[in-house]
Amino acid sequence: MPYINTITNVKVTDEQANNIKARFGKAIEAFPGKSEAWLMVGIKDGCKMYFRGSDEDCAFVNVSVFGSLNSDACEKMTALVCDILSEELSLSADRIYVKYDSTADWGWNGGNF
Repeated sequence: MPYINTITNVKVTDEQANNIKARFGKAIEAFPGKSEAWLMVGIKDGCKMYFRGSDEDCAFVNVSVFGSLNSDACEKMTALVCDILSEELSLSADRIYVKYDSTADWGWNGGNF
């Protein structure tokens, strides 16, 4: 039940969004037991964003996961996210923040896991 939400000031084409979604689908496997089968992806583009006092291209990515997180998996996922956004949107890795959230409570289909 992972969710990857990306917010960026870059305009994202439909093709880029589909590529990012597909690549995040593979990247989520960095977390044991997680797969694209349950992954939700959000991409908000063209947002007003400033990082280090500048409005140069940047992104904030929030990865939310049901269950606990392992630091090694987060480290691997950060590298994958930065590679994906660098390749798809020409973002510099030093202009990307990746945040992780884990929860024991995750609702779906009228109930909780």
